[in-house]
Amino acid sequence: MQQPSKKNKSIGTDGISEQIIKLGGEATIPYLARLLDMKINNCVLPADWKRALVIPIHKGSDRSLVTNYRPVSLTSVVCKQMEHVTASYLRTAWDKNDWLYGGQNGFRSGHSCGSQVITVCQNSADSRDKGDRIDAIVKDYSKVFDLDPHDWLLMKFAIS
Repeated sequence: MQQPSKKNKSIGTDGISEQIIKLGGEATIPYLARLLDMKINNCVLPADWKRALVIPIHKGSDRSLVTNYRPVSLTSVVCKQMEHVTASYLRTAWDKNDWLYGGQNGFRSGHSCGSQVITVCQNSADSRDKGDRIDAIVKDYSKVFDLDPHDWLLMKFAIS
């Protein structure tokens, strides 16, 4: 079976392709700026931005096991662009004002889960070498929504 072209992969629930925004170039900026302004100042999001088409992508191994799939959400490309603009603004403000704790690795450029793991392991090893006591609580949230009533959650999301 032939894989879909990259152009068709990112079309979300609003039917707008990333290619349209790319081809529109600078001409789309005033329209995107107006949408962002409406979103922020009026607290209004278009209904299409609140929906996602979730596609299961096979990771490998036995296709009959649900755990061998990862969900990919196809959402509005315009909304994703707005999220990037907003996130970029927030990151700039955080960095400029030094609002984040130095050990914060998530959602920061140049930091990753891997760097966080390395830091935790190094700090634990240093503490162990000094004879310090190490207390840790580890939580696994990977299955947190498996037991929730999905119909109820969907209804709550639809209302909000």
